[in-house]
Amino acid sequence: MIKALIFDVDETLVYYEGYDGREWFEKWAKREIENLGVSIYFETYKKMVKGKLPRSWVENLGVNHVEFWKAIDRANLKYRKWAAEQGLIKAFLDVDVLKSFKEMGLKMAAVSNASQDCAEFVLKLFDLKKYFDVVLGKDYKYLDGAKPNPYLIKKSLKALEVSPKEALVVGDSLSDILAAHRARTKVVQVMRFGKIEGADYYVENLNELVQLVRSLIDKDL
Repeated sequence: MIKALIFDVDETLVYYEGYDGREWFEKWAKREIENLGVSIYFETYKKMVKGKLPRSWVENLGVNHVEFWKAIDRANLKYRKWAAEQGLIKAFLDVDVLKSFKEMGLKMAAVSNASQDCAEFVLKLFDLKKYFDVVLGKDYKYLDGAKPNPYLIKKSLKALEVSPKEALVVGDSLSDILAAHRARTKVVQVMRFGKIEGADYYVENLNELVQLVRSLIDKDL
């Protein structure tokens, strides 16, 4: 029986118009990194983000890796506040159906590789935080626990007090799919920007997700 949904935030519930990762790094992140007395290339940064390098790799440069990622998150929050003022952060038009899941009595979590502050900022921006029992962002005690690591999914399951079989992860990316399966949870890909192989279910939008969840619940009754 499905009792809970665990949502990815960025590109699943909200998106950033005109966002370019390299441009963000050069304009927003680089300054914060240089304030720590170090400099890294964008390609190296991306490898850490994708898990190809550990997030502690920057210790090789003589900088505390927790302080490094806090600097990155400061840059990210500054960017989000600026982007919000410019009207560049958008909620997908179908996010209003989140209330349908609460009406079904489902527990819900929102999980993000961004910081807690960054995740909550965009959810509050569109009055979405009220739908979630739990919001989890980056954990500075275990920075390598970012998706595709299952750590945040498992942490959500524990907080919601449900088993992996009683939850569905809802996301848009390969990292969401991998994290869900590593947590032994089934995953729905919302195909915002195309289909990614490996998910258990696929929907075009959150309206279709409502139909899917209802059919899964009915099947178990």
